[in-house]
Amino acid sequence: QAKYLAQIILVGAQVVGRAFMRALRQEFAASQAAANARGRAERPQSAAASRIIGISLQEAQQILNVSSLNPEEIQKNYDHLFKVNDKSVGGSFYLQSKVVRAKERLDEELRIQAKGDREKGRKAET
Repeated sequence: QAKYLAQIILVGAQVVGRAFMRALRQEFAASQAAANARGRAERPQSAAASRIIGISLQEAQQILNVSSLNPEEIQKNYDHLFKVNDKSVGGSFYLQSKVVRAKERLDEELRIQAKGDREKGRKAET
């Protein structure tokens, strides 16, 4: 009787183990598909900038509370958030650094867009 109980436990553990591995593989495949879709959504240069700076364009826009890449609005929000989060007025250095990284990411995106616009202008001339 103990032998049968041990066999039932062993078979049950194998079934659960296989189901867990299958779910893990499916989750990994879904994660890869989502990462690939995100990579295709961004231009290659923009995706590279996200990896280098460590913050996505969408996250940077959320941090600085901007919906479009308007340099004046970005600078205005950056100045305000940087000043509010200054350590000398009781702010958070961590939040201040997130604001700086967001500004760097948006500046890089503006640079990439300007470069793309210049290249389009050259192609239109030819």
